[in-house]
Amino acid sequence: MKRNSYTIDYPLLIILFCLISISLISVYSGSGQYYSSDPFYFLKRQFIWYVIGLIVMAAVAKFDYELLEKWAVPLYIIGMILLMLVHFFGVFRNGAQRWVNLGIFEIQPSEFFKVILILFLSVTLSKIGRRKLSFTESMPITAKVAIFSLFPFYMILVQPDLGSALIIAAITLSLIAVSGISYKMVLLLTSAGAGLVGMLVYLHNHYFDIFIKIIKPHQLERIYGWLDPYGYASSYGYQLTQAMLGIGSGQMNGWGFTQGAQVQSGQIPEAHTDFIFAVIGEEFGFIGASILISLYFLLIYRIIVIALNANTLFGFYICAGSIGLISFQAFQNIGMTIGVMPITGITLPFISYGGSALLTNMITIGLVLSVNLKSKRYMFSNNAA
Repeated sequence: MKRNSYTIDYPLLIILFCLISISLISVYSGSGQYYSSDPFYFLKRQFIWYVIGLIVMAAVAKFDYELLEKWAVPLYIIGMILLMLVHFFGVFRNGAQRWVNLGIFEIQPSEFFKVILILFLSVTLSKIGRRKLSFTESMPITAKVAIFSLFPFYMILVQPDLGSALIIAAITLSLIAVSGISYKMVLLLTSAGAGLVGMLVYLHNHYFDIFIKIIKPHQLERIYGWLDPYGYASSYGYQLTQAMLGIGSGQMNGWGFTQGAQVQSGQIPEAHTDFIFAVIGEEFGFIGASILISLYFLLIYRIIVIALNANTLFGFYICAGSIGLISFQAFQNIGMTIGVMPITGITLPFISYGGSALLTNMITIGLVLSVNLKSKRYMFSNNAA
């Protein structure tokens, strides 16, 4: 039988290039006020990062992802060593210690550990097979997953980097949810998380001296600014109120490219990074924001399709972890910009300016494409036989 020449998920690539186009437009518009001498400064750097990211993505996609099963444990160990190096010898900048200086350049291990954790947990959970475990059978595997996720979660949280720590938790929970672990165990873990939040609220209201030892002052300020942005409009809630003002003023069609008053006047801090969604909302309105959100839904849909067609459970879990990584980042970033979620340092995937986060997301897409390429090859081989 003649083999089909189709091997690449072109819809996914089209969606990705749409996101890249939106990113370049938004980064240019949102960063003009920072470098008046060179309005293309951030745009050029973002373009370079995209070129590097696309090359890395293509290389990862071409690589046989199944070979990574043997490398998952060594990669996890290397990742933990890098996190330990950050803790003891990391570069301290802007109130956080998140980088390791390698001489020629600096890296942020917490970003790359997200991919490493997806690989490690995918290997661990794929050993369950396709059967559904009972609650008792789920205990040892859940304990293993929890332990190997809590170590990096803690190491990243104390940097402090709450945003990346939450992504670690999101990846873990998304993989557990689609695994063979009992639904009762999943419900128990969800209830434990809700109970932890309830305990923190109780400590805040009754034992504030203990609470402040757990939650850092700057994190508490962000929570106050989220719960009552207009009450703290001149301090903790400044970013959020300005972002919501800009998005609200965009109405249906927006003010137009580089015409957003809030963005162009510099009233929205970090408009090209954490708050880039405010640029889109103000200058392209509800229509522009809806198109972006729709692209994320389509991206997740394509990854789901690839996951369901994967030939191995390892490939399936890689896709599931990738969905957890991308969807949580998008939900959290957009949510914090419109006041639905508290403000964290999580960037908008494939849109915000930045190197490490962008490279991590491109590696993730490369892994998904690798799963797709391998699945198609097996399918054609069977047909040919």
